[in-house]
Amino acid sequence: MIKAKKSLGQNFLIDQSIINKIINIIDINNKDILEIGPGTGNLTNELLKKIPNSFLAIEKDDNLVKVLKKRFGDKIDIINNDILKINENSLNVKPLTVFGNLPYNISTEILIKWIINMDYKKSWFDYLILMFQKEVADRIISNFNNKNYGRLSIIANWRLNIKKICNIGPQCFYPKPKVESSLLIFEPKKKFFNLQSPRNLEKITRIFFMHRRKKIKTPFFQLFHKNQNLASKLGIDLDLRPQNLHFNTYFKLTKEYENLRS
Repeated sequence: MIKAKKSLGQNFLIDQSIINKIINIIDINNKDILEIGPGTGNLTNELLKKIPNSFLAIEKDDNLVKVLKKRFGDKIDIINNDILKINENSLNVKPLTVFGNLPYNISTEILIKWIINMDYKKSWFDYLILMFQKEVADRIISNFNNKNYGRLSIIANWRLNIKKICNIGPQCFYPKPKVESSLLIFEPKKKFFNLQSPRNLEKITRIFFMHRRKKIKTPFFQLFHKNQNLASKLGIDLDLRPQNLHFNTYFKLTKEYENLRS
């Protein structure tokens, strides 16, 4: 068996029942597929049986690229590169259906990059079906008034509808990770709060959650020059803490911030 590289966060999915669950979440017949980090190709093999229109894989590990080419030949196209260095918007003409057991050490960075770079008119994907460390997944799907709620929850929910499929135990991977995993499915929202730049939402949430246990009065005054009228306009109690504000409140705050700067 191929030795996993700890430096690349590799844990290969080996449980056939989980693989079967993943490939049957949506119908991928005649779809254009992208798989992130296919590893030795266990999931790849089953996805190909569903007869997609095309199959693109992104794999950073040179040795695994050789394994995949030997196993699948011209059935798949492989990009031997780091996913964080790739412009996902230029990968395909039609939206891609994306599968990935993301390296846990960079999974949030990958997801945030994809959201920040999403085109406002046309998304480069129709679905993302991704595995995360359970702790990270809990943060992604968390609602407000919850200890897991934060920047990741807000940014992800700005552009995406998200649903949890299941948890996946360490025994389903080789080598076994020390943590439980979760499988999530994401779909682009047709209607979302219009912002000049998603990076402003990044900034607003970063400042508010820098001291998540403290009241929001300090970050609010820092950003909006002690504008009590704005707090009243948005119905914000400045004695609340960052986790108590609804997603939409952060979107509105970002819009006000953009108006202030324009």
